[in-house]
Amino acid sequence: MFLSETTSMDPLFLVVPLVVFLPLLGILVNWLFGKRLGEKAIGTIASLAVGGSFVVSLILLFALRTDPQGFSVPLMQWFTVGGLDISWSFRVDTLSVVMMLAVNLVGTLIHIYAIGYMHEDAIHQGDPTRYRRFFIFMNLFIIAMMILVSADNFLMLFVGWEGVGLCSYLLIGFWFDKGEGGIANAQAGKKAFITTRIGDFGLLIAIFLIFWAFGSLNFGDIFPRVGEVAANHPGLMLAITLFMLMGVTGKSAQIPLYVWLPDAMAGPTPVSALIHAATMVTAGVYLMTRSQALYLAAPAAQNVVMWVGAITALFAAIIAVAQFDIKKVLAYSTISQLGYMVAAVGLGAETAAMFHLVTHAFFKALLFLSSGSIILSLERAMEEGAQGSGSHATNIDPQDMRNMGGLRKKMPTTFWVYLVGALTLSGIAPLAGFFSKDEIIAAANNTNGIIFVVLVAAAFLTAFYMGRQILMVFFGKARTKAASLAKESAPLITVPLIILALLSIVGGAINFPGWLNLEHWLEHTIKVHESTFQLPVALISLSIALIAILIAWLIYGRKPLAESTSKDPLARSLGGVFTLVNQKFKVDELYHFLFIGPYEKLADFFAHPVDQGFIDGIANGLGNLASETGSWLRKLQNGFVRSYVLSIVAGIVIILIYLLVRV
Repeated sequence: MFLSETTSMDPLFLVVPLVVFLPLLGILVNWLFGKRLGEKAIGTIASLAVGGSFVVSLILLFALRTDPQGFSVPLMQWFTVGGLDISWSFRVDTLSVVMMLAVNLVGTLIHIYAIGYMHEDAIHQGDPTRYRRFFIFMNLFIIAMMILVSADNFLMLFVGWEGVGLCSYLLIGFWFDKGEGGIANAQAGKKAFITTRIGDFGLLIAIFLIFWAFGSLNFGDIFPRVGEVAANHPGLMLAITLFMLMGVTGKSAQIPLYVWLPDAMAGPTPVSALIHAATMVTAGVYLMTRSQALYLAAPAAQNVVMWVGAITALFAAIIAVAQFDIKKVLAYSTISQLGYMVAAVGLGAETAAMFHLVTHAFFKALLFLSSGSIILSLERAMEEGAQGSGSHATNIDPQDMRNMGGLRKKMPTTFWVYLVGALTLSGIAPLAGFFSKDEIIAAANNTNGIIFVVLVAAAFLTAFYMGRQILMVFFGKARTKAASLAKESAPLITVPLIILALLSIVGGAINFPGWLNLEHWLEHTIKVHESTFQLPVALISLSIALIAILIAWLIYGRKPLAESTSKDPLARSLGGVFTLVNQKFKVDELYHFLFIGPYEKLADFFAHPVDQGFIDGIANGLGNLASETGSWLRKLQNGFVRSYVLSIVAGIVIILIYLLVRV
């Protein structure tokens, strides 16, 4: 149920526009005065803006405690066209506030971390002047996500949806003149933008169909009438939900539109954390949860959602096993975990999806930011090594796990928090990931045996590749000079990591029986399928994870890689299979062959024979004709009076002859 904005409400609900306006204020202050402020001041302003938005979210949380049905808080009338009446209104209910809290809490910690990270990264990249621009873009990202999750209609939601897409483009390609060939980062941003636009086309079609079916885009007008419309137009409901799923596969990186997310690692590490943990990729899961009524009316679409999520979870986990880039392992892990959430929505377990979304925000932000701490340390060490013994020390890739090793003693704080994040992601009890992932696997066990097996297999691979990563990065001996010179990061970086580690440890409690049980909290907004803790399923899941970690230790722990050039043990045993997985099953190459290559050839045809040849030929031909005609007529203007008199006489004679002939 959702109450009208005309209904009497607690005045505390009126603060909701501040979740957008406070980050906007941060942008304005840094934009107008940032050049006169130092880096720490710029970062502090941006962090306080997002922190203020988090405080507003807490106020809304307590307001909903007394009135959990929620309210629509109007800000202004947007536009009215015929029967379409759209206002800019904020939807405050238990679902939207959960998203606000998760995004703003994790976003605040990422902003604080970025104050220290971007200081060093901007120097390393050779352009400290972009520091202010970075925080403006980060605040803009939070604004777009707040608009998306607080929208009271599909059109306002789409504004936020496109906003996070724009911000991802700006931030993934933030160092647009860096990367291989000086263009790789720019191409990564472009790839993310174009791929997600393909999905956005599907969401737009879904929105058009929703207006056609319901005559409105307001949630309060649509969801109560879903049963009536579905009874009369079941095919239309199926089309709406499948086109919406197309949008989800773009934003939440599901098969077949997942390919942009690993390349998003081109952005600075705080961007990776923000995209993968708190913003953009969670938008699709939120959209389907918000649109639960539509999916419940289209069981066939739910089945498609379930299979897309499950296959993505397993497929991405397989690819992560053979990656060497520390951030790309985490990127494929994100795709896999999003698959769990999407599968949960298809299984009808939206509460489990939201539970895992929140805990995932904690431990995935922790893992990405911890990887950033490692990368910064190696970059510092390379610079020190270059100064001390020549430029040869600068040639290693600071993100390649083969160039690490032995960092457990060099970076003890980063090691322990990374270990917490890895174990949480692996589903080890009693950490948060154990409880949230277990609910999804339990829902699969109750609904579809094949999906259950697929998700358990993905859980096994998750624990294995995280065990592999921990052993390659932190154990054994340092395999490069940079790794041997690594040092722990500054408190400005490690303190947010410690807080995220604590959240990853205790985050599972948000769905325990108590005053804030997520399941009972969300039942005021969506239909909740009550879940119960299934001890056999939990033990199976935990056992599978522990076995996977043991296997990882047997392969990578007993005989660690001796040198950075040593062959991976799995590569020695699996040969070409490992190479194929390492090359991501050549999906990018397949897409290039099937879509990008033909598109480029078609574009080349229209650019050269058609545009430059035919169309430009017409325009150039007309220009040449005018030029030649002018050149010829210019010969008549020779400056001699006798020539002009002769021309006049000749003209008169021609006119007289014409008149005589006519007579």
